[in-house]
Amino acid sequence: MTPSATGLDPNGLARLHDRLGDHVARGELPGLVALVACGDDVHVEVLGAAALGDPRPLARDAIFRIASLTKPIAAAGTMVLVEDGVLSISDPVEKYLPELARRRVLRSLESALDDTLPAERSITIEDLLTFRLGFGSIMAAPGTYPIQDAEAELGLMTLGPSWPPPPFGPDEWIARFATLPLLDQPGTVWRYNTGAQVLGVLLERASGQSLEDFLCTRLFGPLGMTDTSFSVPADKEDRFTTAYFPDLSTGALTLMDPPVGGWWNEPPAMGNAAGMLVSTLDDYWAFVSMLLAGGRHEGGQILAAGSVADMTRDHLTAAQRAAATPFLEPGIGWGYCMAAPVPGPGERPVPYGFGWNGGTGTAWNSDPERGLTGILLTQRAMTSPEPPALFVDFWEGAYGALRD
Repeated sequence: MTPSATGLDPNGLARLHDRLGDHVARGELPGLVALVACGDDVHVEVLGAAALGDPRPLARDAIFRIASLTKPIAAAGTMVLVEDGVLSISDPVEKYLPELARRRVLRSLESALDDTLPAERSITIEDLLTFRLGFGSIMAAPGTYPIQDAEAELGLMTLGPSWPPPPFGPDEWIARFATLPLLDQPGTVWRYNTGAQVLGVLLERASGQSLEDFLCTRLFGPLGMTDTSFSVPADKEDRFTTAYFPDLSTGALTLMDPPVGGWWNEPPAMGNAAGMLVSTLDDYWAFVSMLLAGGRHEGGQILAAGSVADMTRDHLTAAQRAAATPFLEPGIGWGYCMAAPVPGPGERPVPYGFGWNGGTGTAWNSDPERGLTGILLTQRAMTSPEPPALFVDFWEGAYGALRD
């Protein structure tokens, strides 16, 4: 479908600037960087500071923890190996992760861990990409079900935030994960997050490299994403933002991770594909621009156009989408490690398209119908899958800036 918008309106961009600036002025977060693009018309906002109380203005090249914006990058890495002929989407994961052969499935969430049935089929690579492997988010308080306690005792960090990172490497992580039963039969239910973590281990096994080295070689290097990695070296710490978590009752910001001496200042034992990359606005824009160009970047083909199409289209059934609330709104399904638009008649939420949000306060979406892309990087963590007020204002302002 040909996008209907033809560019960005300066008056609309001024209103967007004011709406974003209000959040910073009220002290809801120290600062942010944002990008809104329609075709070749690209607008960037840089507001506030890198930390509370820091008198220096935030810079465009500030480094942020992008959280779940890591997931689409892992999907792109998977498609690189598919195009190489190393992987097939339909491959059973035990071809690379023998630990996950002969899975067992809980009879119900309430069941004890030994009350299981055999899996009806193997988990496939596509199940990992579409988050239908049979394990992931449980919308209940921690400790509600026995499987939650077992997962927490293993230190897998897969049913909640990914930080702090587990202290063990990918081989131990997958070995621990393999001791748990699945929650659902493979391919039947969409559950958030775990598929990307398992996918990262599989990418290491299939590529023969660490996840960081593989992504640097095949994506970050070719795309010029020089500041995207799983840690921040000492010579870049002056550009690294401070991360905060809002108090659930007062909204006051408390320190989550400092720019020096924190969780991201040393290479992790495991490169977590679900949410542990750091990046900058321009690095992530390079990745998104490649997808928007059908896999091309500066005259080179990073991914085939068909691979990008597979990544950015919905793969869920209507029933799976309906059961995925509050993560997926009506009109939004799931592609490969990211949200994807549901075509045809129906609701068009704001934003509509493909992309995702990150729990540290990051967002990206590209709307194929309107030709609009937005990227927002902040340091204020999300407290639920529901978009915070800042995100709502960003997207309403971005759409309001389109010139029809």
